[in-house]
Amino acid sequence: MFSRSTPVDAHLHSFLDKPIWFTEYLTYQLINRLENYLDQDHLSVTFAALADPTRRAILARLAQGEATVGDLAVPFELSAPAISKHLRVLARAGLITQGRDRQYRPCRIAPAPLKQAADWALQYRALWEQRLDQLDSYLQQLQQKPVKGAPGQAAPKPTPKVSKPRTRKTRHHD
Repeated sequence: MFSRSTPVDAHLHSFLDKPIWFTEYLTYQLINRLENYLDQDHLSVTFAALADPTRRAILARLAQGEATVGDLAVPFELSAPAISKHLRVLARAGLITQGRDRQYRPCRIAPAPLKQAADWALQYRALWEQRLDQLDSYLQQLQQKPVKGAPGQAAPKPTPKVSKPRTRKTRHHD
């Protein structure tokens, strides 16, 4: 049915010879990796949205409660289109939701992406606490060692450098 003339054909043929459970397993693995990639991508979008101080201030205001676009624009010296752009970035990241109430568009904070970002950062907390503890103990060790040339201590005497006297080789002339 298949010729094994090229390495690619041989690889494909060997794959097709596998039992059905093997192909199902590979499909399952591929889907899991794709989901992990999409989760990482969503996390990147969240952090990109949080990178701007204006958007962080908007989220801080929304943490107090629902607000309209006009209410959110008041503390900033930005145009309405600029505020709308910030809100679109936050909405695309899933950090806010916008409703519609007649001509008003009230915004609400959506905490799920923030929790995902916090959970991701929490994975590294123990590591950084351990490294900071190691740095603290190292700095304490440095403070306990005497410092050369510190006030109140006698300066160490320089050791003279002893060298062998040079001897000149004599040339013998015939």
